[in-house]
Amino acid sequence: MAKGKASILIVDDEPAMRLLITAVLKDEGHDVTAAATGEEALQLVAKRHFHLIITDLKMPGVSGLRVLEAVRRDDPETAVMLLTAFGSVEGAVEAMRKGAAHYLLKPLANPDELRLAVRRVLEERRLADEAATLRQATEAGFPFGEIIAGDPKMQAGLDLARSVAATDATVLLTGETGTGKELVARAIHRWSARADQVFVAVNCAALAESLLESELFGHEKGAFTGAVAQRRGRFELAHGGTLFLDEVGEMSPALQAKLLRVLQERTLERVGGMKTVTVDVRVIAATNRDLQALVTAKKFRDDLYYRLSVFPIVLPPLRERPTDILPLADHLMREVGRRLGKPIKGFTSEATALLQRYGWPGNIRELQNVVERAAILCREDRIGPTHLNLAPPAAPVTSGSKTLKDLEREAILTTLDAHGGNRRRAAEQLGIGLRTLYARLKEYGIFTEAESKD
Repeated sequence: MAKGKASILIVDDEPAMRLLITAVLKDEGHDVTAAATGEEALQLVAKRHFHLIITDLKMPGVSGLRVLEAVRRDDPETAVMLLTAFGSVEGAVEAMRKGAAHYLLKPLANPDELRLAVRRVLEERRLADEAATLRQATEAGFPFGEIIAGDPKMQAGLDLARSVAATDATVLLTGETGTGKELVARAIHRWSARADQVFVAVNCAALAESLLESELFGHEKGAFTGAVAQRRGRFELAHGGTLFLDEVGEMSPALQAKLLRVLQERTLERVGGMKTVTVDVRVIAATNRDLQALVTAKKFRDDLYYRLSVFPIVLPPLRERPTDILPLADHLMREVGRRLGKPIKGFTSEATALLQRYGWPGNIRELQNVVERAAILCREDRIGPTHLNLAPPAAPVTSGSKTLKDLEREAILTTLDAHGGNRRRAAEQLGIGLRTLYARLKEYGIFTEAESKD
C-alpha cells in the first residue's frame, strides 16, 4: 500500500493494550478499528479489507496464529504483525514462517517502537505495490518526460493543470486522440502532494467490459474462469496516489454506475467478493469524445459526468499550436536518434516546411510515429521530406462550426484513405486501438458488426 493513511485492525483481549495501540496509531493519522477477540477479528476481516492487522498471539478461543492463517488464505495482500510475550517468541517465529510481516514483544518498550514497526511494514507493502504497479499499469504513450509547450493555447491548459494539481479535485482532460492527455495527467501528479506515490493508468477502451471491471476493481479467487488467485485492481494499486482513466467515454453503463459509487464513497468490492475495500485515490479522467453529447444521448450518466468534470481542461490539437510542431519534432528526433545510435542533426528546410504545413490528424502521437520512422530510414545526418512519408501537405483544419466529433471523423477518414483503407495501419498512425477504430467506423455507418470480427 502507499504511504499515509492506512486501515489497521488491532486484535487484543487486553483492553489497556487495545487502547494504547489505537491511540498511538490514530495519532499517526491511520484509520484504526479494534477487536477484543479473534472471533470478532475474523468477522470484521470477512466484511472489510485492512492494510495491516496487529494481533496478540495468545488469546482465548481463536488465537493470533489462526487469525494469521485465515488472513493469509482469504486476503493475502493484508500484512499481519504479531504481539507476543517474551516467553512465546518461538510461537512468533513460527508465525513469521507462515507469513507474518513482523512481531513485537509485550509489554511494548515505548510507543516509538510500535510507530517504527508499523511504518516499516507499511513501507514494505508500499514497495510491493509499486512493483505490482510497474508490472500492471499502462505506460505513458510518449517517450519524453517533460511537456514541450510554447504555444499560448497549450500554456493556458498547463496553467490550469498547475492550479488544480495542489488540490485533490477530480480532473477531466478533453481533446483529440494524441494531444498528450496522459502526459498532462502525469504532470498533474508530479506537481501534486501525491508526487512520491504511484501513478496508475488504465485505458478503458483497450479491454472488454468484463476484463475492465476486474482490472479496475480486482477480483477474488474463483470469481470467474481463470481467476486462479486473488488480484487487486488498479484502484487498490493506486491507493495514496493518482489513477488515470483514459478514454473514460468508452465505459459501459454498468461500469459507469460502479465507478460513480467508488468516486462517491471511496470504497469498492472486488469482483466475486463481498469485502469492502477503502481507497484513497485522486482520479484524473480523459476522453476524446464529447461527454456532454453522450449525456444528452443517454449514453453516459449525467451524475458521473458531473463527478468527473469537477475541473475540466481542454487540450488543443497540434494543428492549433503550430509553434510547437518543430520543437516537438526536434525533441523526438534527438530521442529516437539517441536510442538508435544515429547522429542525426536535424531536418532539412524542405522537411521542416512539410512538418509545418501538414494537418496532423493524429496529433503528437502521429508526429512521434512519423519522426521515428523517418529516423530509421534516414542514412544522412538530416531528415528529408522523403523520409517523412507524409501525404501531400494538407491545409490546416479549422474548427469553424464543426464539432469535435466532426473533426475526429475527418481525421480518421483522411488517415484511412492515406493508408489505402488498411485499418490496422490507420489505427497505429492515429494512436488508437483497433477496437476503438472499429467502434468509430461503426458509429459512422461505414462497416457492419460482422466486419468488425474480421
